[in-house]
Amino acid sequence: MILMRFYLKLLTHVDPKDDFKAGKLPITYLGYYNVSKLKMSGIEMKEKYGDINVTLLDDFVAQCEIDRPPNNFFDLNLIRDMADCFDDLDGDSNCRAIVLCSNGKHFCAGANFATADQTAEGDVLAAESADQRNPIYQEAVRLFGNKKPVIAAVQGAAVGGGLGVAMMADFRVVCETTRLTANFVKLGFTPGFGLTHTLPRAIGTQKSHLMFYTGRRIDGRTALDWGAADIFAGIHEVREKAIELAREIAVNAPLALISLREQLRSNLQAAVQDATDVEGREQFWLTRTQDHLEGLQAVADRRTGNFKGD
Repeated sequence: MILMRFYLKLLTHVDPKDDFKAGKLPITYLGYYNVSKLKMSGIEMKEKYGDINVTLLDDFVAQCEIDRPPNNFFDLNLIRDMADCFDDLDGDSNCRAIVLCSNGKHFCAGANFATADQTAEGDVLAAESADQRNPIYQEAVRLFGNKKPVIAAVQGAAVGGGLGVAMMADFRVVCETTRLTANFVKLGFTPGFGLTHTLPRAIGTQKSHLMFYTGRRIDGRTALDWGAADIFAGIHEVREKAIELAREIAVNAPLALISLREQLRSNLQAAVQDATDVEGREQFWLTRTQDHLEGLQAVADRRTGNFKGD
């Protein structure tokens, strides 16, 4: 009876929120109302969101491809475009699951530390003060608020914030070439993109601390063993296996999937917001040290950094 009353409210264009206020509907139906309202709004998907290519496959699966080969470095524009894309997919009834993949050798080899016009909008220097929330992390927080399950197809490197993008997904498919690393300390600063929350959530405190403190990279097999990945595929089958998993999920009841995801990821967006607030504040001053400059040069030179603590 509760569900029938709820759907009658939708069909007659009477706001079901009135029943929430009156205590006649459980709060869990609020998410269903929002989704149905989006469906009725007639959102039209675009084929491109900046450097994100979108393809609506059959069986209610959407493929979102980062198209910045070969390394697929991210910047503020890319993360904003991805968040806009995911927002629109939330309102598209033809999408029940998302495959996030990339065109090139690497899934996402980290941040673009120098844009063409010499601005720093793409990296951790985007904030103008330690008290300002980093714009790129605000867009990242938006990604954690999307409603559809995301499967990341991770070939090659997922480095630093690129690992953060991969850990945003619900599932990860990896292969022999996959390399995951949170190498921030080798660059003279500390993790971002919510990794201080999302990585321990996936692989546990000790293993994440090992990756953070050493900057060590792990391969696809280790990622699978540690819980950072869910499926190990052949080198040329990573995207195919991700799509297979997406289809296996998308065949199920869409409203149930949205409700389940909200339950399983309860408070995750708020936790990532809290994490990025601290991460951004610490990164702001650390990226203004000589150690950070030395770290950038050392990584570029493929050598160990000669850090002085200043």
